[in-house]
Amino acid sequence: MSANPVTLPLSGYAARNFGFEVRGKTAVVTLNCPEKKNPLTFESYAELCDLFRVLARDEAVKAMVVTGAGGNFSSGGDVHEIIGPLIAMDTVGLLRFTRMTGELVKAMRACPQPIVAAIDGVCAGAGAIVAMASDLRFGTARAKVAFLFNRVGLAGCDMGACAILPRIIGQGRASELLYTGRALPGEEAERWGFFNRLCAPESVLADALAMADEIAAGPTFAHAMTKRMLHMEWAMSVDDAVEAEAVAQALCMQTEDFGRAYRAFAARQKPVFEGD
Repeated sequence: MSANPVTLPLSGYAARNFGFEVRGKTAVVTLNCPEKKNPLTFESYAELCDLFRVLARDEAVKAMVVTGAGGNFSSGGDVHEIIGPLIAMDTVGLLRFTRMTGELVKAMRACPQPIVAAIDGVCAGAGAIVAMASDLRFGTARAKVAFLFNRVGLAGCDMGACAILPRIIGQGRASELLYTGRALPGEEAERWGFFNRLCAPESVLADALAMADEIAAGPTFAHAMTKRMLHMEWAMSVDDAVEAEAVAQALCMQTEDFGRAYRAFAARQKPVFEGD
């Protein structure tokens, strides 16, 4: 846990290690150390992890946007604040650190709100992992996504990369990026499926916010169920997945939003979902 526990409601939360605000039903995290290209630190890792875990209990926030300040997303772990101290740690300390960073990915995948990443400029190392762990990624042509771990003598298997990245862009392409550490330009990232959409630098955040707001206006319980099933079904057989989805959909059919959608359809109106 961070030294500054994340508290509810999130609309009143003052983050210490990154920018944070709630705009209507959408919350926005801004990695905001632009002079260093928005690196992650021990403190920001911990606070981000706390934030995403608390999201599971916040009923007002329906979607998330993660972005970076100053024309870059994130350069990854801070060289001096993180990588330097790691050299001096023993195995116990190193494992404590790697497990802590992995908890951020777990928290992002476990929070019920869909997460949209708005990515411009540098998106490297742990920054690329944060983008990868988001549900949707809007990028720019000048973005450069790089899983740089091999460049510092480490394996590509960091924070779930070997599990998640192949499911986004395929095993062969993920292998290339994780073995070489090369930067993936924005247009190629879109062709490969890492970016859902390519946007102009001046509009990428607005476009991501528009998508998040569209999601936030939808059926909250159903969206949370979709995210949960997308995550859980990675480890299921097709038969198990079909059965799990039958149960999930039956639960969704008991929500008020399902009834609202039917009544709106019958009246030839657009449904207005309320999240219950």
